[in-house]
Amino acid sequence: MPASCAPPTTPRWVILVLALACGVGVSTIYFPQAISSLVAADLNVTAGSAALVVTAAQLGYAAGIFLIVPLGDRLPPRRLIVTLLALTALGLLAAGTAPTLPVLVAASAVTGVTTVVPQIIIPMAAGLVPADRRGAVTGTLLSGLIGGILLARTFSGTLGAWLGWRAPYLVASAALLALAAALSRVVPATTPPSRERYRELIAAPVRLWREEPDLRRSCLYQAMVFAGFSAAWTTLTLLVTGPAYGRGAQAVGVLGLVGAASMFCTPFAGRAADRTGSDAVSLCSLLGVIGSAGVLTLGGTGGAAGLVALAGGMVLLDVAAQCGQVANQARIFSLRPQARARVNTAYMTCAFLGGSAGSWLGVRAYGWLGWPGVTGLVALSASVALVRHATWDRGRTANAAEEAVPTGLTR
Repeated sequence: MPASCAPPTTPRWVILVLALACGVGVSTIYFPQAISSLVAADLNVTAGSAALVVTAAQLGYAAGIFLIVPLGDRLPPRRLIVTLLALTALGLLAAGTAPTLPVLVAASAVTGVTTVVPQIIIPMAAGLVPADRRGAVTGTLLSGLIGGILLARTFSGTLGAWLGWRAPYLVASAALLALAAALSRVVPATTPPSRERYRELIAAPVRLWREEPDLRRSCLYQAMVFAGFSAAWTTLTLLVTGPAYGRGAQAVGVLGLVGAASMFCTPFAGRAADRTGSDAVSLCSLLGVIGSAGVLTLGGTGGAAGLVALAGGMVLLDVAAQCGQVANQARIFSLRPQARARVNTAYMTCAFLGGSAGSWLGVRAYGWLGWPGVTGLVALSASVALVRHATWDRGRTANAAEEAVPTGLTR
């Protein structure tokens, strides 16, 4: 039975297991953020060079979204998900045993390519429920994904401080193999909605991006927000382990936990998107990101007050970014029911290209201007999206007014 025609009786426990899988699957992209200082010290490279591991993983993820996620509309999801998890486990094993930084960067890029399971699960699950529950289910899955992001930093920062930076990679490799075995029984057996060839599948996201204005603006919103989000998290390690605070990687992992509030906010954001539409949630998200930049600026002062500002700013940034993600995906999944994986491919490719650029620019901004340069980048990127959102609203209002004028009459 095609996913889009599935009966609205998918058990809630299945959705919860899929949310857990999203969290574990995405964690491998984020846990290197908390241990880059350990990598730098052990491999005798600069902190900026070690941050390339994070950038490489995000670039690989963007490539994997573009090249692999469209297969979610063509191949049985269960088989595809299990295969990708097994390949990711092998990539993590290679990263955990890497003798040099170039090998680690290459392994991170390859692992990023295969770590796209959440982006296959989310559009698949959107087809397992009726339309009026789509936002809520997307919010639940994103709660699991956010939990994976948060716990990934805490997990890697703590375990890395105890056993070295290689330990998180090796433990994650074993965990993904166990998850692959579990999902081989849990993922619902569905029939893919498309029989298109691979070349047509990977060309479709570009075509859909051109044809769907709502997809284009959703891509812009998330690319800009995720650029600032990645810049802040990538350079947070440099700030906390640097002269201002002088703390270790474990402190970065603990700070990662403060964003746990976003796990509980995304289901509410999903229900709000179902009830009032996605645009209102997007507006609140963009304003929240800009507000978080102001709070985070105070975190560069050091001391106990600075740590409180960092924690508060990161909470607000996480909540705003993830609620915006819910709104964007609720919007795009209503566009082409038979091509949700390809729509999601266009969206997430843009998002992670923005995130990769943000990581790279964040390190440069920190080197040039310090922490205020990073928070300025966060505010600027969200402001670009906010201007587009305001312009879209005015253009839509003008179009509606024009359509309301009877044909043949002038104003």
